[in-house]
Order: sequence, then C-alpha cells, then structure tokens
Amino acid sequence: MARSSKNAQSAKSATKAAQKSGEMSVVKLKSRVAGEKQAERKKASEKLGAQPPGGKELVIVTGTSGAGKGSALKAFEDLGYYAVDNLPLELLPDFAALVAGSPDMVKAVIVVDVREGPTLDRLPSILLRVKETLHTVVVFLDATDAVLVRRYSETRRPHPLSRPQFEQFEMVARSITSERQMLDTVRNVADFIIDTSGFNVHELRAHVQAKFGPQNGEGGVGNQLLISCLSFGFKNGVPLDADLVFDVRFLPNPHFVPEFRKLTGRHPKVAKYVRDFPQTTEFLKKVVEMLEFLLPHYIREGKSYLTIAFGCTGGQHRSVMMAEEMAKRLGKSGFKVKAVHRDMPR
Repeated sequence: MARSSKNAQSAKSATKAAQKSGEMSVVKLKSRVAGEKQAERKKASEKLGAQPPGGKELVIVTGTSGAGKGSALKAFEDLGYYAVDNLPLELLPDFAALVAGSPDMVKAVIVVDVREGPTLDRLPSILLRVKETLHTVVVFLDATDAVLVRRYSETRRPHPLSRPQFEQFEMVARSITSERQMLDTVRNVADFIIDTSGFNVHELRAHVQAKFGPQNGEGGVGNQLLISCLSFGFKNGVPLDADLVFDVRFLPNPHFVPEFRKLTGRHPKVAKYVRDFPQTTEFLKKVVEMLEFLLPHYIREGKSYLTIAFGCTGGQHRSVMMAEEMAKRLGKSGFKVKAVHRDMPR
C-alpha cells in the first residue's frame, strides 16, 4: 500500500514536471514566434517606410486645370527632379522602372491630368504597381471655382475640356465641373492636396520648395511632420487643403473696436485683446492638449505635412492671432511649424 502511494506520488511529480516543462516550452515558442513576427513587421516597415537620404523618389503632380501644375513642375525641375509633362498613363510603370534602375535619375516628377482622357480612371490601380517599384508621392493641386474661372479669363486660354457651343464663362464653369468629376478617384489617392487659390506663381514655387526641397528633413518627403497654422476668413471659403479646421468666431470680434479695425491679429494690441478673454485661454489649452495627443499618432502613421486652419469672419483678426499663437506653442514643443495667413490684408 505504501509502495503504491509512493508510486502515485512519483507519477504525480513526474506529471507536474512534464507540465512545467511543457509550459516553459510553450512560453519559449510564443516568445520565439513573437520575436519572428516583430522582425517581420520591422522589415515590412522598413520596406514601406520613408525613403532614406538619397533614395529614389517619383512625384506625380495632378489636379484641376488652372491650379498651377505647370508652375509646380518647373519648381520641381529647379529642385533637381527629372521632369516630364503629360506622360501617357500606360507608360508610367515603365518610366518608374527606368528611374529605379538609372544611376543618373534619383528623383523624377511627372504631370498626369485630364488630358489623359478616359484612361485617367486607371491611375489608382496603375499607382499600386508603380509603388512596388519606386517610392511614389501623389500631389493634387486645386483651387476654388471662382479662382479657376478668373485665371482662365486672364490668360484667355481654352480649358482642356472646353466645348465651342457654350459662351466663354459658361464654357469654363461647365468644364471645371466635368473635370472635378473625372478627377474624383485621383484626388482620393493623393498624399498631398495643395490649395493654390491664394498663391501667385512665386508663392506656389516657394510652397513646393518648402515641402520637397533639401530643407525638408532629409530631402524630399521625409518622416518629419511639417505643420502649417493657417488663418482664413469664412467669407472667402474654407481652405481646400486644411486637415483640421477650428472656427474661432465664438470669440468677440475686434473689428467692432474702432482702433483695431484697420489692424490685424499680428498687432500686439489686437493679440492682447483676443488673448485676454477667458474663453480664449480655455480654447487654446484644449486645442493644444488635443494636438499633443494627435501629432505623435500622425507622425507614427507617416504623415509628412499637416495644415491646421483657424477661421473667423474675414481672416484679419481672431484667426490670425490664433494661428500665430498656436505656431509659437507648437514650435516651443519642438515641432517644425510656420504661420500662414491666407486672407490677412497685406
């Protein structure tokens, strides 16, 4: 009986030891699998992430006619990009392969737009093939309808989709509407949307250089987040390229203070007037807290450029003060940031 009990205890001990050994093996196996998965994720991240300094890059410039694609192409060319205008879409994969294999072409830029015709709808699917070969960025240029109509009126050039049976103004307006419909799928795959409504040729050039020039991180589209704090007036429309929009019309309007009417939100007296309201202090505090949460996540997801827009009625006082103040606070936190004022009187 004693021997049977002893044998049972030995068997029980052996079973526990086996279970413990099995548990350790499972732990080791899980640890090894987790390590392998982590290594795979790291390799995939390195493969899909931002290009290292000096890496190959292809920029596709597209957008509405009259938004400044030609001027943008020249700006890229001045930055050292090999530039091609209106390359047939079917040749895009071959062109990407050529750039990837050429020792002389490091960065290239091409313009693709409605001149392509019905095959333009195939750009998203072709883009997937191109990105397997080369780091590719799509830049979509746009402007408000009113600005596009005005530009065509000034240049007297026909719209690519113009029809002779309509009057000039009606022809351009109809063409813009048709073009937006054709470009809808293209706009959805854009990495950057640039609203050129408030730009002249020189400002667009400077904008392209700031975003893609050598001073932008490691050159080209780096992984450093560039932030624009933009002020605007709602009476002139919401900026097309804004990622975050804050309406500051809840604050008292300095426009109704006679001594402030001709000043802007950059004037110390106007800035102090807006800043001294308790709701201004609370608003800034809450927005900064939200951005402190959002910005690291944007960076982690690879976002390179962020436009934070502040709007008031005319874009002269409250929004200007807010954009300036937010730029200062984010700058102190170590972010690369600039204040831009779309509608502020100059």
